[in-house]
Amino acid sequence: MSRIYAKDQPAGFTNRIRNVAIVGPGGSMGRHIAQELVKTGQHVVTGLSRKGSSSKIPDGVKAVYVDYEDEARVVDILRGQDFLIITQASQAPTEQQSKLIKAAGKAGIKYIIPNVFGIEYTNEEVMKDIPGAIERTVHVHKEIEEIGASWINIVSSFWYQHSLALGPEAFGFDFNEKRITFYDDGNAKINTSTLPQCGRAVAALLSLKIYPDDEKDESLTLSGWLNGPLLVSSFLVSQKDMFESWKRVSGDKDSDWKIEYESTRERYDKGVERMKQGDPMGWAQLLYARLFASGDGNYQDTLGLHNELLGLPVEDLDEQTRLGKETVESGYSYKPISKG
Repeated sequence: MSRIYAKDQPAGFTNRIRNVAIVGPGGSMGRHIAQELVKTGQHVVTGLSRKGSSSKIPDGVKAVYVDYEDEARVVDILRGQDFLIITQASQAPTEQQSKLIKAAGKAGIKYIIPNVFGIEYTNEEVMKDIPGAIERTVHVHKEIEEIGASWINIVSSFWYQHSLALGPEAFGFDFNEKRITFYDDGNAKINTSTLPQCGRAVAALLSLKIYPDDEKDESLTLSGWLNGPLLVSSFLVSQKDMFESWKRVSGDKDSDWKIEYESTRERYDKGVERMKQGDPMGWAQLLYARLFASGDGNYQDTLGLHNELLGLPVEDLDEQTRLGKETVESGYSYKPISKG
C-alpha cells in the first residue's frame, strides 16, 4: 500500500489534530485523556456528556451536555472536530456507540478511538474465550470503516488501581477478609496500566503530525497507528509482585493474610457459571482468570510497547499501590454489567 503524504492532501489541509471531541470527559478514562490533551496546549477539547450528568468536567474542556438520541444535535456538535474519542461506562447502552459513530460519519470526522479499551484484541485465542469480545471489536471497527474513518485501539490491559481495589475476582485481593488467591502459582506476569498513563499516551499520539510531510520525512506520525493498536503499559507484574508491593506500602506481613491458590482454569469456569446465573462479577472473574492463564496477559514480550516512542514515563509500582490502597480505604465499589 502506498504511503500517504501531507504534501498530496487537498488545499487547506492541516497536518495536525487540532479539535478533539471526547464522549465521557468526566469518567474514569475520559477525564485523564481530557486533562492530558489540555496540558499539551495543542488542542481545543470539547467534552460531550449526557444531559443530567453530574460528573466534573476537567478545566480547559468545553463542556456540552446532550441527549445522545438527538442525532442532529450530536452531528452539529461533532462538525468541525478532527478526532473523536469515545469513553463510556460499562453500563452505557451498547447501541449508543454505534449511534455516535454514525453521527461522526455525518459530521465528517476521519479518526476515532472507540470505547474498546483494554484487551490485546489481536490475540485470537484469548478473545474467543471472552464472551462477545470478538464480535464487539470486529463490529465497531467495521462500523468506523464504513463511515470512511479510521480507528485506533488503545490496548492497555487492566487498570492497576481499579483492579487492585475491585475485589478477589480481579487481582485476587479480598481486603475485607485479608485473603489473597493466587492464580496457579501467582507468578504469571501480565501487563497492566494506570489511567494517567493511558491519558498521556493518547495525548502524545494526537500531538504528532498526521502524515509525513513528504517522502523524505521519517518522523513519527499518527498515521502509523491507524486501524491498529496503540500498545500501552505501566507495569509487567505478577500477583506476587503486587502482593510484595502491598506489603511494602501497608506494612503487612504474610502472616496477616490468608494465602490461597486456585488454577486459572477453575477460576475461569466458576466465572462462566456465575455469569450464566446473572452475576455480573462472573464476567470479571472469567476475564481476569483468562488473562493470567499461560501469561496471555503479557503482550509487551510478543508485540512490544509504544511507551518509549511516545515518551511515556516509567512509573513507580509502590506509588500506584499506595493510591490503590487509598481507593480501597475510600470504600470504592464497582459492579460491571455482564458482557455476554
